[in-house]
Amino acid sequence: MHFFIMCRNKRSLFSAVLFMAFFLFAVYYIKNDFWSETSSRILGFSKATSCNSEPETQSHPKPNIGPFPNDNSMSCTCQNTEPANRYVSQDELEDLQKHRAEEYRQHQIRMGKQNDVLVLAPANTPLQYPIRGFRVTPLNKTLIPGLALQTQNRTIYKVSLKVQKGLLSVTNVKEDEIILGQNEGFLRITSDSLEQINDLLSRVTYTSTIYHIKTEDLAYFSYEDHEVIFPIEISRLSVPILYNPGKDINSQVTVLVKAFLRYEQLNVLIQSVRVNYPNIKIIVADDSLNPEKVVGDNIEQYIMPPAQGWFAGRNLAVSQVTTKYFLWVDDDFLFLNETRIERFLEIMEAVPELDVVGGEVEGNSFSFKLHYEEGNSEEGGCITRIRGTYAPLPGFNGCSYADGVVNFFLARTDAVRKVGFDPFLKRVAHTEFFVDGLGELLVVTCKGLKIGHQKFKNKGDYYGYRHPANNEEERKKSHHFFKNHLKCIKY
Repeated sequence: MHFFIMCRNKRSLFSAVLFMAFFLFAVYYIKNDFWSETSSRILGFSKATSCNSEPETQSHPKPNIGPFPNDNSMSCTCQNTEPANRYVSQDELEDLQKHRAEEYRQHQIRMGKQNDVLVLAPANTPLQYPIRGFRVTPLNKTLIPGLALQTQNRTIYKVSLKVQKGLLSVTNVKEDEIILGQNEGFLRITSDSLEQINDLLSRVTYTSTIYHIKTEDLAYFSYEDHEVIFPIEISRLSVPILYNPGKDINSQVTVLVKAFLRYEQLNVLIQSVRVNYPNIKIIVADDSLNPEKVVGDNIEQYIMPPAQGWFAGRNLAVSQVTTKYFLWVDDDFLFLNETRIERFLEIMEAVPELDVVGGEVEGNSFSFKLHYEEGNSEEGGCITRIRGTYAPLPGFNGCSYADGVVNFFLARTDAVRKVGFDPFLKRVAHTEFFVDGLGELLVVTCKGLKIGHQKFKNKGDYYGYRHPANNEEERKKSHHFFKNHLKCIKY
């Protein structure tokens, strides 16, 4: 969500009235009162309760300046539901909870939620507010965190809030508290006590009047000649997707291969894997013209319609992965003594934001950057592939950020599934996956993570498919023209 935070002095024809007698405030109030106009355009909704809602009877502490978790939620009580841990063996529960807690911590880091704290703007103006905004779930009443007024003594204090896609209210209003605009889009609070007005501000709630899984609103917070604007994210909470890491590498990584005609090379590859990883699962997506059975323990071979293509096979293979990571290898690769999946895993686990870690095939990392210019809406953008890398990955010598890597890489299963492999691309396709993942996948390439390549063997049928006619290349470029909204492409 884009956060727009603005502060500006607000012109008012009645600024001088603030220094006049108390009864003139009523006149000023009426002339500036646009809450009734706003209310005619906003539909009302009844309060819905959930683990994210704030009950009317709850008391709320007064805000303090500084960062604190942007939670806005109560602990779930699991009322009228069954505890999920009842389905877990009690002997394994404690150990499983520890693993789950670590996986959730990494998930929070990946989602950027380790920095999801409420930062309050210090009193550059008299108004304190959540500078990054805050999040609400659709149609649910939620406290606006951190609102406060910090100013010198006044005879009277008056603040107002305005929103476009929701309703504002103050909880637990007492008889001596002056609130206008309850359950409206414009709320005004008046008091002769700074302590009281801050207490009221600590009880202001927002309820969206629209249902959307991801949208935003802007709140306008005003006092005298000062106004600030802060964002409100209206979104459904997403459920974490965690993978149980188990106790060894076999429960963390699956080896994936796309096979086509080259069964001799495929069997050599599998044998080389089994030298150091006798029990790791290998998934083979096979679209050979005349499929042959691949024999071996813990191998899943999925037969596809003939010649469906590399990316269709990649999609099929990835769809069957049940582990947190998968290792992609070509069917003519060869595991060496120094081919250690654990080294990939150490990097990925240490840096949870990473999605892809690439290695080297016969010393070639084939790492590249993608220079992309968005372009205008009519003509489209431009993308160019450039050999090289960006900055080094801190703490890991030989590892650098890139946009794309060679076909030997460890990848985070759920991240790759979100990007996917375009099955339109059947024969020559690799860079295209990283083009689709640009801005979505965080990629590094690392020296020293090696795999071998089997010796070249001429196989006429295979290379007839591997190197299609020129019209196939033109068909691919035409596809990218529309799909990726491109004016020009070079790689």
